[in-house]
Amino acid sequence: MFQNDLLTYLEGFLTEERKHRFLEVLSLRTRFLSVAIEDVFQLHNTSAVLRSCDAFGVQDVHVIEDRFGKRLDKNIAMGAEQWVDVNRYGTTTECIDHLRENDYQIIATTPHDDSCLLSDFKLDSKTVLFFGTEKEGLSDEVLKKADGYLKIPMVGFSESLNISVSAAIILQKLTQQLRNSDLDWQLSDIEILEKRLDWTKKSIKNVEGIISRYLSD
Repeated sequence: MFQNDLLTYLEGFLTEERKHRFLEVLSLRTRFLSVAIEDVFQLHNTSAVLRSCDAFGVQDVHVIEDRFGKRLDKNIAMGAEQWVDVNRYGTTTECIDHLRENDYQIIATTPHDDSCLLSDFKLDSKTVLFFGTEKEGLSDEVLKKADGYLKIPMVGFSESLNISVSAAIILQKLTQQLRNSDLDWQLSDIEILEKRLDWTKKSIKNVEGIISRYLSD
């Protein structure tokens, strides 16, 4: 059961501006669209994708850390990890199975010729966008299991963009499409309450001590 009394108590430590900002941001958050990052080696790229998810209102990021281990630095992420939910997986199979169980379609971002252009892509069901390594792209497993393929239309000599740039372009386009749609894309009431509590805790110094005193009273 959600702890309404605790949320009310802790929000007393926040300014009105802070509480209003949380509500404003959460009203535009979504789990309808999500992002998965597969074995990205460059540390700053993972962190940059995380910041883009926060900036465009995507609440969940799925990070596969099979070959290169943990590549997310909280300092480089500039605090973005406080505001988005990072789910870590040891293998691609584990990640895809989890997403399937939660009714997501898998869309692989790849410059292959049979990929759908971003301008033509329509969001009509829960979707996870998969982004791959800087040089090799996505694994064969993702490409074989994907429900569809997506690419950014380009007219120059370059065939691909940096992963963080690609993610930012795609997320800006698709989150805008989502907000202009009639789809049920927003967080539920209980999800909003849970994130308010989570973000409030992260905004208060020595919050564990404050909670302990509250519970003991």
